[in-house]
Amino acid sequence: MRTSSLAAAALLALAAAAGAATPAPLAQRHEALRAELERSPFGRPLLLQASARDDAPSGEVLAVLQQPFARVARTLGQPEGWCALMLLQTNVKACSVQGEAPRRQLVVAVARRHTDSVDQAERITFEHRTEAADGQRLAMALVADQGPVGTADYALRFEAVPLPDDRTVVQLTYAYRPGLMARMATSAYLSTAGRNKVGFTVTGQDEQGRPQRVGGIQGIAERNTMRYFLAMEAVLRTADLPPDQRLERRLQGFHAALERHPQQLHELTLQEYLALKRRELGEGAAS
Repeated sequence: MRTSSLAAAALLALAAAAGAATPAPLAQRHEALRAELERSPFGRPLLLQASARDDAPSGEVLAVLQQPFARVARTLGQPEGWCALMLLQTNVKACSVQGEAPRRQLVVAVARRHTDSVDQAERITFEHRTEAADGQRLAMALVADQGPVGTADYALRFEAVPLPDDRTVVQLTYAYRPGLMARMATSAYLSTAGRNKVGFTVTGQDEQGRPQRVGGIQGIAERNTMRYFLAMEAVLRTADLPPDQRLERRLQGFHAALERHPQQLHELTLQEYLALKRRELGEGAAS
């Protein structure tokens, strides 16, 4: 699999042309990048890009889903859907929705290591903001002033518009601002456990002709963004299942999606992952 630098350049060029505060409308971006989506290195209409700036890590996925817009809007237009996808992550130990519309919040317990208990996790409060919600567009954001390990200005932004044939084009962006403590922690991680971790972008080839992939901050941002996107897909695919089947299918589907990219996203075996999440959810993590 080879990640296209032309696709990333096209994404960046569109954003720059529109201006940082006013990105191109999603339908316009989809049309402009239709050819790149059709040639996606992921084998499906999906483009991924991320920033390499250590003072402002960010990532973005643009994709076309084989999902009707009505299901996407119903599932991800409410904060409960975002709690469900947060809980699929190994380092998220609990998530609850609080408050009344239109000022609803997600309180998320995020651990530094997947082996940490919920009591060792740091609580982050995200404000759920709906910017648009009608039959033609869903736009929302989860924003938090303070994040884990001294991070700030944490934001997950999501937009979706319908396409013909029960398809939906979606855009998911992930960004935060690291403080000194977070940058020190990241530097230590990249020099130890994360030194061999890579992202998806191909930067060249080694002497044997094997692809070399980006590492460092950009690799982290690409992996994190993709994890959120794959969790979102797992939630959407199980949205219409009976409640007693939904969680188990969601966990298995998300793990299978991670394992399709083992070099970047492998963390636990299926048995380890299911045992971890069953234990955490049994201890009262809300979905």
